[in-house]
Amino acid sequence: MTVKAVSFVAKSGTGKTTLLTKVIASLKGRGYKIGVVKHDAHRFDIDHPGKDSYRLTAAGADTMLISSPEKLALIKKHAESPPIEDLLSTYFTDTDIVLTEGFRKSSLPKIELHRQERSTTLLCRGEEHDPTMLAVASDKQLELDVPLLDLNNPEMIADFIESRFLK
Repeated sequence: MTVKAVSFVAKSGTGKTTLLTKVIASLKGRGYKIGVVKHDAHRFDIDHPGKDSYRLTAAGADTMLISSPEKLALIKKHAESPPIEDLLSTYFTDTDIVLTEGFRKSSLPKIELHRQERSTTLLCRGEEHDPTMLAVASDKQLELDVPLLDLNNPEMIADFIESRFLK
């Protein structure tokens, strides 16, 4: 099964997470089951000193899962980041679409966010021409070879995703 996914890419500080939360809420309101993957180029920790999960991984567990009636969290150590395609096919087969934040170098279809005050150039149409870019969401009028969406209109972006991937 191929999992439908689209990645939101932008330079740091452009507002990816803020926009994603609004797009997720819009798509959820339309009845879709949404998955999300956030790429973190740095290290992060969700099990903290003093917590049982921390003690178990500190003791040497390579994989640790904590489960409750409402949710679960999986902590799995690995030597390098798994490909996004592997994460999608392993963890997101029960969703209608997965929205990712980051993964600019992946082969996933992308919507690039562009904020005029943040940058004058695009990541996917600068030095490199990324053929997987589907659209740009910007607060400035741009001449593009892909659709231009209003960065400040999450409903318009949700409409684009719905028409492109979910209908």
